[in-house]
Amino acid sequence: MLLISHPTGNTFVRALMEATDQSKRLGLFATALGFSGTPGWFGLLPASLRSELVRRCYAVSPDKMATSPLRETARLASRKLGWQGLSRHETGWASVDSVYRHLDAGVAAKLPRWTRQHALTAAYAYEDGALATLTQAKRLGLTAAYDLPIAYWQTVRRLMDEEAQRLPEWEPTLGSTRDSPEKMERKTAELMTADLVVCPSRFVLDSIPETLRAGRRCIVAEFGSPSVSTKEKAPPKNRRIRFLFAGSMGQRKGLADVFAAFRLLKRSDIELVVLGSLLMPLEFYRRHGGDFTYEPPRPHSEVLELMDSCDVLLLPSIAEGRALVQQEAMSRGLPIIVTRNAGGEDLVEEGRTGFLVPMRSPETLAERINRVADHADQLPDMAREARRKAAEFSWAGYAAKIMAAVDPENSTQVR
Repeated sequence: MLLISHPTGNTFVRALMEATDQSKRLGLFATALGFSGTPGWFGLLPASLRSELVRRCYAVSPDKMATSPLRETARLASRKLGWQGLSRHETGWASVDSVYRHLDAGVAAKLPRWTRQHALTAAYAYEDGALATLTQAKRLGLTAAYDLPIAYWQTVRRLMDEEAQRLPEWEPTLGSTRDSPEKMERKTAELMTADLVVCPSRFVLDSIPETLRAGRRCIVAEFGSPSVSTKEKAPPKNRRIRFLFAGSMGQRKGLADVFAAFRLLKRSDIELVVLGSLLMPLEFYRRHGGDFTYEPPRPHSEVLELMDSCDVLLLPSIAEGRALVQQEAMSRGLPIIVTRNAGGEDLVEEGRTGFLVPMRSPETLAERINRVADHADQLPDMAREARRKAAEFSWAGYAAKIMAAVDPENSTQVR
């Protein structure tokens, strides 16, 4: 039986939790703020608050959930009320780091009792919230499984420091350049404690130093794709070809290189659409990106609708894990132009499902954009190939790979 611990329960956490629950192998899901199902009283809440809390509802019975909601509730409230000190990076009582560490400590303290009550055989925890949990798991003789959703911190820090030197104006958008040494040391300690390390891409796996890979099993479990659209893409006749960038608007995802590539192009038949959360004032992006269409964050269903109106995804990332937006876009028929560092190298069949470009190369990115625009009649065929490729990856297959690694004797392989 498996314990899964994560403060916010994002897409890949839910996929693993639901799969283990369906196979009767979920012992307990520990999270910060969470609800079993959707409580009826949600209907009495204001729409904005209701939409926030609905994201914390899980399809799991109450006896399989354990919550520690206080700090996460305070963090969400501080964002709404502008209490920045409460959620200040690393040091705030309700910072993201505090939420992760508090849940980790609470799970570790209760793990002996939970192990007896739920017949646990393994604990599965995620980066920044795993050290105490996995240390306790090892003491109890449980398998200690660690999920590393983005490249190992030394790789990320090196790449981000290089970006800060290369493009100093974009440094405030990099984030991890301001993490403390203590946080980095904790990440290393987490990985060293694990018996099993799960990575979402080969890029993440390759980022782990050989000295840390020794003595523990490391695997790649690729994320699943959403349901694949059956809608055929029409060729872009009598309109501009729409290239989409989607994600937080920082240089970790290569947005500065997207802007630089478009500055190199002198075409009237293409346009850039940027969807994402602002990390700087919009005027900053206008100064660097010129004439682009900005689309603010929106619910996932509306993101997919926007993708239906676009033709190609651009994501020349510097450091990722496996950016989910790649398969989301492909599922809607968008070929992708991405770097290996975006974590989707295996998604690219050159010239069919998209193109792989080197990081930090606006020139190559511009060349690929030109190639697509010069052969716009091929976009419907590329859309079909993109959908086909996306369909090869399922969330059931993702969860099955992890369950097979955690408990090989009771596993079934699903793609």
